[in-house]
Amino acid sequence: MALEQKRILLVISGGIAAYKSLELIRRLKERGARVRAVMTRAAQEFVTPLAVGAIVGERAHTDLFDPSTEFDVGHIRLARDTDLVVVAPATADLMAKMAGGHADDLASTVLLATDKRILLAPAMNPHMWSHPATQRNLAQLIADGVSVVGPNEGEMAERGEAGIGRMAEPEQIVSAIEGALVAIPAVRSLAGKRVLVTSGPTHEPIDPVRFLSNRSSGKQGHAVARAAAQAGAEVILISGPVELPDPAGVQTVHVTTAAEMLEAAESALPVDVAIFAAAVADWRVAEPAPEKLKKVNGKSAKLELVENPDVLATIAHHQQRPKLVVGFAAETEKLIDHARRKLQAKGCDWIVANDVSPETGVFGGGRNTVHLVTKDGVESWPPQSKQAVADGLVRKIADALGGKGARA
Repeated sequence: MALEQKRILLVISGGIAAYKSLELIRRLKERGARVRAVMTRAAQEFVTPLAVGAIVGERAHTDLFDPSTEFDVGHIRLARDTDLVVVAPATADLMAKMAGGHADDLASTVLLATDKRILLAPAMNPHMWSHPATQRNLAQLIADGVSVVGPNEGEMAERGEAGIGRMAEPEQIVSAIEGALVAIPAVRSLAGKRVLVTSGPTHEPIDPVRFLSNRSSGKQGHAVARAAAQAGAEVILISGPVELPDPAGVQTVHVTTAAEMLEAAESALPVDVAIFAAAVADWRVAEPAPEKLKKVNGKSAKLELVENPDVLATIAHHQQRPKLVVGFAAETEKLIDHARRKLQAKGCDWIVANDVSPETGVFGGGRNTVHLVTKDGVESWPPQSKQAVADGLVRKIADALGGKGARA
């Protein structure tokens, strides 16, 4: 069974959905999981530590300054002695604490101290869920590698309230837990390997204040770098301008233009694997203006564009070519056809193709639907978080380098 002997730390925060945590614990234990529970002070207003402890089979942890456990820094043991941390329900308040790095009670301290994957099951009033502050916090948490299940749409506890905000049902959360545990890269599966990842857009200057670019957020590339580092690789991340923190345990090189990205990529060689997730601008202005260009009323402006260096193709044909070269293809039409042509034209081994049409929400969003295109065929993956995509790609890479050959 997928959850047999898996260690789950369940953080229960304060909301009416906390009553569902009892059913969630029961279903996890039915599947062989070992569950421990942490409760916030607010959670104890909805369900009692006695009830949670009775179902878990040991006392529920509630106090950061509990003298019976903190004599040996018990909150650190809770944070580390687990395979997955699940927050259900995850309130707007706890999500805000997590996004801001606060640690003023046992739950928030454990969440900040853990080095394990975190899965959130949000639950709150629909207006709270849709509030810009909550959505900003959600985006930050996803960028930090946190996975999310739900919330669902339906009736709220408040009379007459309906919308998106209901906590996912226990069976849904169990399925998400199983998926999150499978998604975690094999421990040290890339130990001893050196991995190059590019991420984000490039900015090609027009003048000192304007540039050509695209809508890439860098979330997918940063997730790949994070997953490779978690799998034990030495990772060099070459990042264009993004609003994301540098992933922990990764050597990050910040660049602006395509030319700078290529220079940094060549400087990073030799590597075992090169993964090109960056959305590099295809063109640059031939002669950027030294001063800000002024508008002349009634006259159109013309820019002379020249091709940028092709970072992916250059490394794929380099004399120090990596064992495995993986490109990304962001398309808005004929996705697989374009990806197959790119695979051949660039000389890489794999192409990860995704549809970035505006309606998909891929650029800037937290989810992705990709197709792994190789010379042998196309493997379509289900819609999932960008971190789950990254974890799946790292597992494929580890398999390829572990004896199945670099070319899948």
